[in-house]
Amino acid sequence: MGLTKAKLIIEKEVGSKDIDVLFNPSEYQLSDSASYSEKKVPGLDGPIIQYISGNATELTVNLFLDTYVAPSSSLTSVVTSLLGKGSSSKDVSEITREIAAATSIDGSLHRPPMVTFQWGSLNFKGIVTRVNHTYTMFTESGMPVRAKVSMTFKSAISPSDKSRKSPFESPDRTKYRTIRDGIQLWDIAYAEYGDPGMWKVIAQENGILNPLDISPGQVVKLPAL
Repeated sequence: MGLTKAKLIIEKEVGSKDIDVLFNPSEYQLSDSASYSEKKVPGLDGPIIQYISGNATELTVNLFLDTYVAPSSSLTSVVTSLLGKGSSSKDVSEITREIAAATSIDGSLHRPPMVTFQWGSLNFKGIVTRVNHTYTMFTESGMPVRAKVSMTFKSAISPSDKSRKSPFESPDRTKYRTIRDGIQLWDIAYAEYGDPGMWKVIAQENGILNPLDISPGQVVKLPAL
């Protein structure tokens, strides 16, 4: 089985543009995270941690670009064949500019393009949020011929992905809940309204002055919002 080369596929108004990675990366990193907020409740030693949402998966990959062709080398013909770019060195910044352009608005799309990093089993589609390019080798005339490019992507979330998030039960009608052992008003507020701070609304509706002054079996009214 032949060597599979990694490539970048940059979206265009019609079709796409492929940029072949000359040398496959030695590694890449995928990062997942979630966002939370802290709600401070009187009488508690610490805040309640409220889940907000999951964040887009991030991909970080480092690419190595080399367009240098030694003028007198037995490997010249091999390198030239690999690069497919004539018999002399080419300006590597021509490639890095194409990659960096993925962070800017495409006039025909009216937004930055979607970019896919494809290599083996990885087919990561998203937006490019950061590109750092470092030039490490130059010809005598100062033309850059070798560069390291660090790219960060954020995955694109499709409507089908969003549908996996379970919505909260509709809070637009009045309901009643029975207090269970170990459950506090802010737990109910989070479950019903998606915000533990809404315990104050429940307390006011039920004439509760101290949110800790409740007991299992007690029925509370949850007002419609």
